[in-house]
Amino acid sequence: MVVATACGGTSKAETSGGDEEKGGGGGAGGDAAAAVSVAFTTEDGAESVATWEEFSVSAEDGTLTEVSVTDPEGTEVPGEFTEDSTGWAPVEHFANGTTYEVTATGEDAEGLEAVGTTTFTTVAAEATVDTNSHLWNWIDEGGTVGVGTVISVTFDKPVENTGAIADAIRIKTEPAVEVEPHWFGNQRVDFRPQEYWAPGTEVTVEFRTRGVEAAPGVYGTRYNERSFVVGHRQVSTVDIDTLTMDVERDGEVIRSIPVTAGAPGKDTWNGKMVVSEMFTETRMDGATVGYDYDIPDVPHAIRLSTSGTFLHGNYWSTPGTFGNHLDTHGCIGLQDVQGGNDASTQAAWFYENTRIGDVIEVVNSDDDVIAPDNGLNGWNLDWSQWGAGQ
Repeated sequence: MVVATACGGTSKAETSGGDEEKGGGGGAGGDAAAAVSVAFTTEDGAESVATWEEFSVSAEDGTLTEVSVTDPEGTEVPGEFTEDSTGWAPVEHFANGTTYEVTATGEDAEGLEAVGTTTFTTVAAEATVDTNSHLWNWIDEGGTVGVGTVISVTFDKPVENTGAIADAIRIKTEPAVEVEPHWFGNQRVDFRPQEYWAPGTEVTVEFRTRGVEAAPGVYGTRYNERSFVVGHRQVSTVDIDTLTMDVERDGEVIRSIPVTAGAPGKDTWNGKMVVSEMFTETRMDGATVGYDYDIPDVPHAIRLSTSGTFLHGNYWSTPGTFGNHLDTHGCIGLQDVQGGNDASTQAAWFYENTRIGDVIEVVNSDDDVIAPDNGLNGWNLDWSQWGAGQ
């Protein structure tokens, strides 16, 4: 531990690296020495300092009044004082391989101050792990989303210190709501509240994985914020028994739409599915999921699962199919025209009235409930299991 003390009446006298400056000249006219001393947990010029829990500042015979820790660009590291103001520690990880400059001021009971300075350099990363937050691939920063939005973050390398990484992704909401993480394997963590988001909720995600050790020698690099606003509540229910989809918005059914769905043996999943991607037109190649079809121009396609479940426009089935027959390979089909350029079709209307994060729930299918990690469908995992044992 490096200690710095100072003197100089009510003016600041700087010390560095633990050297002590003493007031000049004794006698009645000399400066009184400050009783307070400022200490750092690392030696001046220390190298390979851990990015977390190694560096801190303390004061003896007084309190800390100011601590500044800055990187080479002058960006200050946020920190917190202890309750009695005799200690200070950062609240975010330091970046790897970075030199920081520190200035700390202490004050004694007489109001005399001591200023200590030091520098240190953090440990270099052997490797780094990158993150991807799927949601902002599909919405603008600050955009509006549906009430079923799940914040899903994936990593390009396995994460061993899952707790530390999840803690470094901070979800701030207005109004306040509890949001918890759940890991699916070691390269994906999803965040959601217990119930669907309330309309109007403002959400900011603070990514602070920079300097967090994800695995031995492997560190995160991300340090930024992303945000969204929750729009109206739209939850559409597809009933396989009636082949009808009721579109409910803010508690009112605004449209009932006849649909088709998975034929016997190719049944559509049951469960809550969140809109994760939307395409005005896309190719669907059945060979990717073990079926023999290839349609190059499927209109108004809305992805509901990673495995290939979509709600989409269907121009190849006869009009009498919708509301009457099961005629798909597992997707939900709405009547449409080739090219998708008829705004009066049910598929076009639904596409234009849907946003990322809206929920489509399928009931009364002969298939199982969709897995919570097949798409952004964590709402199918009970809250008591969400994050349990992780």
